[in-house]
Amino acid sequence: MAAAAWSLLSPPLSRRLSPVGVRREWVGRKKSVAKIVAKSGGDDDDNTPAFNPFGFVTDNPSSRSAIQLPESPAEDGNVGQMLYRIEDKGKEYGRYIKSGDLVWFVRETGALKSRRGTIVFLHGAPTQSYSYRVVMSQMSDAGFHCIAPDWIGFGFSDKPYPGYGFDYTEKEFHDAFDKLLEVLGVQSPFLLVVQGFLVGSYGLTWALKNPGRVLKLAILNTPLTASSPVPGLFQKLRIPLFGEFTCQNAVMAERFIEAGSPYVLKLEKADVYRLPYLSSGGPGFALLEAARKINFSQVSTQIAAGFASGSWDKPTLVAWGISDKYLPQSIAEEFQKSNPSAVKLKLIEGAGHMPQEDWPEKVVEALRVFF
Repeated sequence: MAAAAWSLLSPPLSRRLSPVGVRREWVGRKKSVAKIVAKSGGDDDDNTPAFNPFGFVTDNPSSRSAIQLPESPAEDGNVGQMLYRIEDKGKEYGRYIKSGDLVWFVRETGALKSRRGTIVFLHGAPTQSYSYRVVMSQMSDAGFHCIAPDWIGFGFSDKPYPGYGFDYTEKEFHDAFDKLLEVLGVQSPFLLVVQGFLVGSYGLTWALKNPGRVLKLAILNTPLTASSPVPGLFQKLRIPLFGEFTCQNAVMAERFIEAGSPYVLKLEKADVYRLPYLSSGGPGFALLEAARKINFSQVSTQIAAGFASGSWDKPTLVAWGISDKYLPQSIAEEFQKSNPSAVKLKLIEGAGHMPQEDWPEKVVEALRVFF
């Protein structure tokens, strides 16, 4: 709890923006900065306000948005009341689905019997299905039925305590996903889109174990080769004690997204990615458990071998954000060369580790042509 409180109060680090990122964020940040300048009286030392114990939070626009503090924090009560203001954000197209003993949060667009079939979108760690909202909306407009669940332990889905019905192993993620597909009535074979680390990799290993259920596969930036690097976040989570502190950083998800992208998130988007981690310690400990259970090198090697020529013949598209700070373009190229008859490579300029968030229109364009 102490770590969680600390993460709430710690102002975000300064971030270097690309020219495009500056243009995208300027409009959103302009008003917040203007408010602070007006409140402090600009550079005039004579107008310096009296000491404010909340100043290190409220005088930073990103931190103010993180916990939605009012102008006078003491007048508005506790953190629970602050969270109440943003608790309904980011649930576009979503509903809760009970599957066995678990409750999933699932986004859905389009009709179940859509003429062009069903697409299942799977996110990676430490994010959530919210990243697919724009892609899903536009793909359903194109005639597809779209489903995007939050993996168990992530986003708005259940976060069971390890050992009480869910242990965050690869097998348990696969089994839970199978049951969810049955509950949702998803008919095989279907179209599958996968992105990201850890649970994103589990989406690919599920496909390898169930090739008959996959009609076509699209892969956005995901570890695909034995040489795929493991980001620092997951390395820290595996360190005893240090991992327990790291997992309770409420702005962990948004910082991870921004560190892999050429842009920073707009404040309203950052709110959604941090909301689960602000609401309780559950998502952080779920991520901690999953990160310690996975063998990153082994899973990446399994993926590289499983999708190579002679092992995989389903039509596959790799749509790759070339500005990914975690996974270099060479990984996508090496993966495509290992099975050139089945795998096609589409490079997406201007997008980083999460192309569906950075540039959803280009992802939609690639998916519509491929599917």
